[in-house]
Amino acid sequence: MERTKSIPVAPQKTTEGLVLVDWYTTDDPANPQNWSSNKKGFVVFILCLYTCTVYCAGPIYAASSEGIVEYFGISPVAASLGLSLYVLAYGIGDILFSPLSEIPIIGRNPIYYLTFIVFWVLAFPTAIINSFDGLLALRFWMGFFGSPALANGGATIGDMFSLIFIPYGLSWRVLSAWCGLAFGPLIGGFAAMAKGWRWPLWEVVWMASPVLVILLCLMPETSAATILLRRARRLRKLTGESRLQSQSEIDQRNMSASEILSTALIRPMEIMLKDPSIFFVNLYTGYFYGVFYTFFEVFPRVFPPIYGFNLGQTGLAFLSCLVGVIIALLAYFAYLRWYMIPDNLKGFREQEHRLVPAIVGSFLLPIGLFMFAWTADSNIHWIAPLIGVAIFCTGHFWMRTFTWARVMQSLFIYLPFSYPQYAASLFAGNSIWRSGTASGSVVFARPLFINLGVHRGVTLLAGLSAAGIAGTIAINTFGKQLRARSKFAQS
Repeated sequence: MERTKSIPVAPQKTTEGLVLVDWYTTDDPANPQNWSSNKKGFVVFILCLYTCTVYCAGPIYAASSEGIVEYFGISPVAASLGLSLYVLAYGIGDILFSPLSEIPIIGRNPIYYLTFIVFWVLAFPTAIINSFDGLLALRFWMGFFGSPALANGGATIGDMFSLIFIPYGLSWRVLSAWCGLAFGPLIGGFAAMAKGWRWPLWEVVWMASPVLVILLCLMPETSAATILLRRARRLRKLTGESRLQSQSEIDQRNMSASEILSTALIRPMEIMLKDPSIFFVNLYTGYFYGVFYTFFEVFPRVFPPIYGFNLGQTGLAFLSCLVGVIIALLAYFAYLRWYMIPDNLKGFREQEHRLVPAIVGSFLLPIGLFMFAWTADSNIHWIAPLIGVAIFCTGHFWMRTFTWARVMQSLFIYLPFSYPQYAASLFAGNSIWRSGTASGSVVFARPLFINLGVHRGVTLLAGLSAAGIAGTIAINTFGKQLRARSKFAQS
């Protein structure tokens, strides 16, 4: 919590006679946990730029949909696959890149560098391609190679911050994701109006280019295991002493390809299917994540025909999401500053205690959706449904930031605290579930609102969201008993 005097760390020897390379002192400046607040803040800033760019590249495609329908002569549902496949690839990429970044010889940065270079390269042909099949393939692979911004960013923040202060860094990342989701339709809408459907896709190139330069030139490695492995290599080269090895090197030798594959692909599904708490968290967070992606279909059915908005102005309506998230962020920081952190300093309580804000968020989700559904009327000012959207996004943020500190805010903190040894698998499983649900939502949203209309369609989504209130309260009440029965949980 506070900087103490520098104490040398004595080298340890293993039973095999190896000398473990560790931090030289308790305040070793090479340890990311000991970096200055300014350096940590700068790394978080780079991650936020990176995250915002990848998230923005998803919905910016929605502004091009009408032009794509006309140019390729396809149906609107087919055109929506460009967004759907991009979102689906988020989760698939998480499954692969999260475990890779935990291998000490690789670390965080090589994953960031190589995947974002591929993302940037793929953005060029996406903007000029004349084949719809090729466009869909490129969009999928862009989402796949952009996924480390989602999958590994939280791990990078965890490398730098102590457990109590991780929620601050994670919250800024969540805000940057919402900035991308809000600004994508905005800048894409005005660009498509002025220059046609290809222009929003070119904007992805322009956004990604400076971010790639900053990432390559200024992003430091944060994985302690990787930093110590590299230190051990340098010391062996300088001294010629082969016994100098880091603990991560020793652990890495015991890793097998089958073990890594099992951790990445099998364990997330096993935990989810065998543990009722995890199953509910994945089901619920995936649901309201998917509900948000229906906005890209329902907004064009509300604001242009009812309020006379053009494409750019409809994009402006998405700023209501950002307003709700900023309000949620300020309230969450106040909660951390004046309640949660002081309470944790007195001693950690049961994990379910961290779900209280999630319970509040679970009420806000259906309230916001009901308000949007029944105020979207020509006799009611357009600000009313947007207030409903802001309320929904406030609840969405609170749910999301608690599991991450993305399972979503209160639920995202609950998972790693309850199942710490399986945290990576938990987040990977939740990510693929969320991405799969959101991907399906993009496709089924149009038939849903055509058949039921906006009012009844959004009301249906709100009613289903209300069911999550009971589930969140149930986990808060019975979570301890459920964890006691789980072979994966740590009580």
